[in-house]
Amino acid sequence: MSEQKNNASQEQKQPGGVELQDLAEQVRVRFEKLHRIREREKVPFKNGFEPRNLASELHRGFDEKSKEELESLLVQASVAGRIMAIRNFGKAAFLQLQDRSGKIQVFVQKNKLGDEEFAKYRDMDVGDIVFASGVLFKTKTNELSIDLDQLTLLTKSLQPLPEKFHGLTDVEIRYRQRYVDLIMNESTRDTFRKRSKIIEEMRKFFVEHDFLEVETPMMHPIAGGATARPFITHHNTLDMQLFLRIAPELYLKRLVVGGLDRVFEINRNFRNEGISIKHNPEFTMLEFYQAYATYEDLMDFTEKLFQRVAERVIGSTTLQYQGTAIELGGKWQRISVEDAILKYSAFKDRSQLRNREALLAYGKEQGLPMNPKDSTGGLMMVIFDEQVEKHLVQPTFVTHYPLDVSPLSRQSDQDPFVVDRFELYIYGREMANAFSELNDPEDQRARFLDQVNAKNAGNEEACDMDEDYVTALEYGLPPTAGQGIGIDRMVMLFTDSPSIRDVILFPQMRPVAR
Repeated sequence: MSEQKNNASQEQKQPGGVELQDLAEQVRVRFEKLHRIREREKVPFKNGFEPRNLASELHRGFDEKSKEELESLLVQASVAGRIMAIRNFGKAAFLQLQDRSGKIQVFVQKNKLGDEEFAKYRDMDVGDIVFASGVLFKTKTNELSIDLDQLTLLTKSLQPLPEKFHGLTDVEIRYRQRYVDLIMNESTRDTFRKRSKIIEEMRKFFVEHDFLEVETPMMHPIAGGATARPFITHHNTLDMQLFLRIAPELYLKRLVVGGLDRVFEINRNFRNEGISIKHNPEFTMLEFYQAYATYEDLMDFTEKLFQRVAERVIGSTTLQYQGTAIELGGKWQRISVEDAILKYSAFKDRSQLRNREALLAYGKEQGLPMNPKDSTGGLMMVIFDEQVEKHLVQPTFVTHYPLDVSPLSRQSDQDPFVVDRFELYIYGREMANAFSELNDPEDQRARFLDQVNAKNAGNEEACDMDEDYVTALEYGLPPTAGQGIGIDRMVMLFTDSPSIRDVILFPQMRPVAR
């Protein structure tokens, strides 16, 4: 099959991919070319070619120059990247190269490269990685290009790229083969650049506020720090069961006990739970603790953090998410759990909000998934989760959670039924969880025992007793407030991504059926 015919077959592919027989034929032809290259050259996969330029730098520096100016300047340029398109004209061709910064066109001529080098070009395909150098010029259509005097194949691509006009549109393949998604889709590359920038700006913000970045264990002897089902592993040498961490909270607060008054950590958490557009079993959290602060201080701090990141990353505190304008500027709504239930659900009798029988009757009437064994606060949170969350579109701090669903939070001085806690909701999704920390060791021990009893009764998400953490509290934890922020969900918001899988490079997937 000739090069022209092979390229034409790629150009004529229908949207959505190619027939398997066509794909197999293209792969066969590429392997034949690789074998030909091996016979001709000692090293078919080359190294040691470092480009002087990036595509974006060349465009910035010379797009505004006229043809005549470029001809007089005789600018030498060299780039390296992947061939994304080929237009053949017999003894000449235009190639579109893509590097990490963008794309640039290069011009190949037989009479300039010579017969031998032009023959090598004939074994190149869309997807190959090449080094190219020559002189900048403008085409008749005024497109900046490089007139090549050298074109070297660095890496042969043996798998054809998806059809270029429609890119990689199959969502399942995009997640499973992120490397192809990144090659084909600029929007995907932009999402992960923004993710990196968001994390960079968060780090800067915390360092500027005198926080110390730390690292705590990823494998815990006791599952704790949150209510979630853990992943279990085994350490052979110590012959002991360990848990992949569900949260770093208890270790970070140990550091505050030790005198590190402001600490933060950005790292992975693991929860053996469902997979959805909002959940991945492995996810990234930012968690921080500040001594001599309250949960109310953290609400102000969180507003400033999100506003700072928005201004630095997208240039505005107003953003669009799934067709809805989200305003991050100014002061955000603050509302208690109970007030939110009364405002957004059909439960309107405040006097019955803490009545278990009234809550169970309402749940049965509304068809809510209530468990009669749940605590009063647990029943209340079912109403909140099922009927209230979806209404919290603009940034909202939901405060004063029931004590019986907040085992690590400080009890309110004014109302012993609730704790000094908030969760941040945006677009109906929990973005952050924070509270004034419980620092009374006797109270903490009692709450751990309640969790142990709940676990023995069948609650797989309940915490275990952590004696060492209670001992740490007995040395004295200063008044402290702490918070966890879901970075993946934050990136979803800032990149207008509908699914958490869109913002995790390699999300967890079911095995492909064989």
